[in-house]
Amino acid sequence: MSTFLFDKIIFGPVRSRRLGISLGVNLLPVDSKVCSFDCIYCECGWTPRKREKKAVLPTRQEVKEKMQEKLQEMKIAGETPDVITFAGNGEPTLHPEFAGIIDDTIELRNQLAPNARIAVLSNATMIHKSAVVNALLKVDDNIQKLDSAFAETVEKLDCPMGPFDLEKTVENLKAFNKQVIIQTLFIRGKFKNEWIDNTTEEEILAWLKLIQEIKPRQVMIYTIDRDTPTQGLERIPVAELEGIAGKIRNLGFEVQVSG
Repeated sequence: MSTFLFDKIIFGPVRSRRLGISLGVNLLPVDSKVCSFDCIYCECGWTPRKREKKAVLPTRQEVKEKMQEKLQEMKIAGETPDVITFAGNGEPTLHPEFAGIIDDTIELRNQLAPNARIAVLSNATMIHKSAVVNALLKVDDNIQKLDSAFAETVEKLDCPMGPFDLEKTVENLKAFNKQVIIQTLFIRGKFKNEWIDNTTEEEILAWLKLIQEIKPRQVMIYTIDRDTPTQGLERIPVAELEGIAGKIRNLGFEVQVSG
C-alpha cells in the first residue's frame, strides 16, 4: 500500500486526530526513515535495514531556524498552532541533539506561540537515557508508545530494530511519575502468514494491568487511519475502541479515542 515521508524539517500545520492544529517537527532525514522500530502499520513505510549512504539529520541550528521562520509566519497570519509536535520520519528521540532542540523549541514557543503545547510522539525506546528523559519532562505532552503487554506481540507488531526489553521499558515509563501519556494503536490482521491481534481479552487485560502500574496522565487509543506498508491489516471499529476506553475510565484514567 502507499505510504509517505515528510519532506521538510517543519511541516504542516495539519489537523491531528489527537492533538488539534499541529505544527510538525521532523528531526529525521527528509528522504528516508530512521527508527528503532519497524512497525507493520507505520504510515512512513518500512525502516531501511541497510543504507547505501549514512542518514543525514538536520542540525539543531537548522531546526531552530526553520521553526522560528514558520512560527513567525503563522503569528503574522494569526494562525498559531495548538501544538508543536515532534513526529516525522521515525523516532525523534534518536536525534543526538534532541535535548537541546527541545530547549530551543520551548524558547521559540514562549516567544511566538505562548498558548501552544509541545508534544513528542515517541516509541519509548530511548527513555533509558537521562538526557532524553529530562527533555521529555519539560514538554507538555510526553506521549510514549505501549502497543502490548506481551513481548511476543511487540516483536510481531512493532518489530524492534535491536534488542528491546519490554519489562525494563515499563519500569522506565513508571519512572516518569505520571508525567507521561500512553499511546496504543489497536489492530488485527495477518502479517507474514501469522495472525496478529492486540485486541483480544487476554491482551487487553494484561495491557490494563500495565496502565495501572504506569499511572499515566492520560491514555490515547487509536487505530490505523492511513495506508500501511503491508496489506491485510484491519482497522478497529470506533465502537470497539470505545469499549476498551470504558475499561480504562473504570480504572480512573482519562482516555482519548481516535477512530
